[in-house]
Amino acid sequence: MNILKVENLCKSYKDFQLDNVSFTLPEGYIMGFIGSNGAGKTTTLKGILNLIHTENGTVEILGKDFKANEIALKQDVAFMVGENNYYRKKKIGLIAEVVSRFYMNWDQSYYEKLLKRFKLDPEKKIQELSQGMKVKFSLALALSHKAKLILLDEPTSGLDPVARDDLLEIFQELIEDGKKSILFSTHITNDLEKCADYITFISNGRIIESTEKDIFLENYRIISGSAGILDDIKSNVVSYKTHSLGFSALIENEKISKIKPFNGSLNVKNANLDDIMIYFSKKDQGGSND
Repeated sequence: MNILKVENLCKSYKDFQLDNVSFTLPEGYIMGFIGSNGAGKTTTLKGILNLIHTENGTVEILGKDFKANEIALKQDVAFMVGENNYYRKKKIGLIAEVVSRFYMNWDQSYYEKLLKRFKLDPEKKIQELSQGMKVKFSLALALSHKAKLILLDEPTSGLDPVARDDLLEIFQELIEDGKKSILFSTHITNDLEKCADYITFISNGRIIESTEKDIFLENYRIISGSAGILDDIKSNVVSYKTHSLGFSALIENEKISKIKPFNGSLNVKNANLDDIMIYFSKKDQGGSND
């Protein structure tokens, strides 16, 4: 079953448009949501949660229309979007007590377990927490009501490598029963390579691809060669960069056969998530780095 189904989500601003965003997230998996700054990740997440008015599109959670069943479905959704706005002078224990009243399935023992795991003191005030600790506290609140769909915007931002690794372990633990799914956006693609089952890639408000991570990575290659052959192949690449030794470019794997005559003078290697994001960003900016 698809725990989340987004179809043709649209939102227009003066200088940006979310353009018919569609993707699905099956039950029991982790999806990484990637794209450069301003690509539409946060807008999409807010649109899913009905935190902004969208002009078109539907969102289904657990097979039900979200807008028509928003209050009931929010019991099954955990979310952390952007900066927390908790009252800075209040203790985190008091804030958690207030938040817990909104959820019928609040699990106090699991919340306390997360506090210990994150080394958070319930007597601390928000203003006494580091940025990383604020992220951990927001996550503890988001994960403590037995939600089936967990939506997180940059959850590992501000965390050191050890804390990020611990968080990824928690993600894996959460989906072990096959009944929960996690969608999280991040700029730290190494995190996704460790834990994501699916990748959804958004660029300039459009979904480029949404598929299994291994399939997504298999679809692209980095090629490089001398400047003399660039003009003959540039129409087949996503975008390219030139440098003193020649050029490098991102190409869809299926298009490699179209540049077969040049294979002997090209170097081909696998593309990683950073490569794909960088070259698509260059495409949106004009296609090259001459």
